[in-house]
Amino acid sequence: MRGLLLGGAITLVFTAANVYLGLKVGLTFASSIPAAVISMAVLRAVRNATIVENNIVQTVASAAGTLSSVIFVLPGLVMVGWWSGFPFWQSFWIIAAGGVLGVMYSVPLRRALVTHSDLPYPEGVAAAEVLKVGAGEHEEEAAAENRTGLIALVVSSISSAGFQILSAMQLFAGTFAAYFRFGASTTGIGLNGSLALIGAGHLIGLTVGLAIFAGLVIAWGIAMPILTAMHPMAGTPDVVALTTWSQYVRFIGTGTIGVSALWAIGRLVTPVLQGLRSAAVASRLRRADGAEALPIVERDIPIGIVALVSLVCLIPIAIALDVFLAGGALGSMLQLLVIAAVVYIVVVGFFVAAACGYMAGLIGSSNSPVSGLAILSVIGASLLLVLLAHAGNASESSALVAYALFVTAVLINVATISNDNLQDLKTGQLVEATPWRQQVALVVGVLFGAAVIPPILDLLNRAYGFGGAHGLPAPQATLISTLAKGVIQGQIDWRLIGVGALVGAGVIAIDELGHITRRFRLPPLAVGLGIYLPAATTAPAVVGAVFGALYNRWVSHKPNAAAARRLGVLVASGLIVGESLFGVVLAGIIVISGKETPLAVVGDWFSNWASIIGVVAFVVTPILLYRWIGFRARRLPVSSRT
Repeated sequence: MRGLLLGGAITLVFTAANVYLGLKVGLTFASSIPAAVISMAVLRAVRNATIVENNIVQTVASAAGTLSSVIFVLPGLVMVGWWSGFPFWQSFWIIAAGGVLGVMYSVPLRRALVTHSDLPYPEGVAAAEVLKVGAGEHEEEAAAENRTGLIALVVSSISSAGFQILSAMQLFAGTFAAYFRFGASTTGIGLNGSLALIGAGHLIGLTVGLAIFAGLVIAWGIAMPILTAMHPMAGTPDVVALTTWSQYVRFIGTGTIGVSALWAIGRLVTPVLQGLRSAAVASRLRRADGAEALPIVERDIPIGIVALVSLVCLIPIAIALDVFLAGGALGSMLQLLVIAAVVYIVVVGFFVAAACGYMAGLIGSSNSPVSGLAILSVIGASLLLVLLAHAGNASESSALVAYALFVTAVLINVATISNDNLQDLKTGQLVEATPWRQQVALVVGVLFGAAVIPPILDLLNRAYGFGGAHGLPAPQATLISTLAKGVIQGQIDWRLIGVGALVGAGVIAIDELGHITRRFRLPPLAVGLGIYLPAATTAPAVVGAVFGALYNRWVSHKPNAAAARRLGVLVASGLIVGESLFGVVLAGIIVISGKETPLAVVGDWFSNWASIIGVVAFVVTPILLYRWIGFRARRLPVSSRT
């Protein structure tokens, strides 16, 4: 109970920060690791606090924080004029029912994607390492390694936070970018000054990092020059490049992600069925011999309860859908549309949960392209509505657009919770936690988030509004609303998504060939990420993957090589921890001050120097940290651990 309450308190801060930043820049951050750090700091004063209690705290806080991704869709209902604010109970049930359904879907997926999978789960592993260091529970002669690991975590966290503080003061440039023209074409490259992304790159590994790099080459080295030449526009190179990426290239990435996700789901059919059978066997064993007959790490919520709760979740979803349409232009088709929407949510929700869980395991929750799956979901929902209810006038068209957004809002909660839940369950597996307790904690976190998000959204809408010259940009909600209108009103360019699908099919063929020959791998979803996500977000992860591989190769022939590799993971984890914690603090300062750059101490005149100094610090900081921890590892007592 203490862990649940502390997790709920942390939720208030992280959810508010995520909602604001998501509406501001279109990105949210994973709150698992900072929640774990805060939990350990608070509960250190309590004598009987344990590693699994701290794990429960981060589970609750991360569940509520990840639900903030509903801002990628829900503000669209205000933008299209269907809502003037955010009705609490309608918003609450959209978030709560979708989130709980996502938790239930992830129960059988845990066995397929966590227990019987070699996916890296970078943030789940990082959170587990943070919890282990804080608890001092490594085995054998690792006391010295624990102390060194804690020092590594603290030093790298301070380094990462310090880098972000200097960026917020505008002494370091936050983003390094170069855009240029050659002939009729324009392209460029960007790099976010984020040491957290360097850490994430280390954790995802070189294979995924190189696949993301392949996506960057396809997007910015091939598609961008071709498309800017085909669609010339006025403006500076940076404006032309970014506009072309958002209006054209991103949809190619959407097609690649869609085909790759379908392929990944197809390959998951067998392990998911095995997971369901395993869950049924575990349920029978529990009934026959009691829960104690199962190992602690295999005690999920019984599959019968999972099925019952999933069915119960459909009741508030159906009621909310009914209330949403009642008395409107689509009232005559009410029952058909509600039934179709519920079936769509049940079926597509499971596929989206599986795809999101897989991507979280591949690249991490923070970098998983949830909005890409939201794009596919809103396209699917819009097509379904076009088939069932052809809009005869403007009011019916507007109602269909709003309804597509409503259905997608439910689905994105299913997706984000699965995205987060499996990461948390990986952490739980590594610290030997009981899955059903985490799953219950996730439900509690969903309810906390569902209660907190609507009033925060309403407050921000009243204070700033969305879109326009002075409102919060809400870029993802704007894009998804535009897509819903485009499909329903027949104004979407399917050719770009089709091109992306062909790219995805080609990458899948290459990856399968590499799988057969065992010479190389090119994970298709990672390639899709490289095309779909901004280059500034993915390029640092590629750099981090290369840094991590070089570090592991450097220490592989040194004394205590295994310990050095583990300490490298903690350095990478610290880079994520420091930036995440400072991100929460900075968000609070921005909200309180009402300024976009409240810590700035210099103006635009310093921008050139800030870029030069920032690039040097961005490269040198992780190199120095890796060299430092590599030399520290050599001085540890020789360990028998492997």
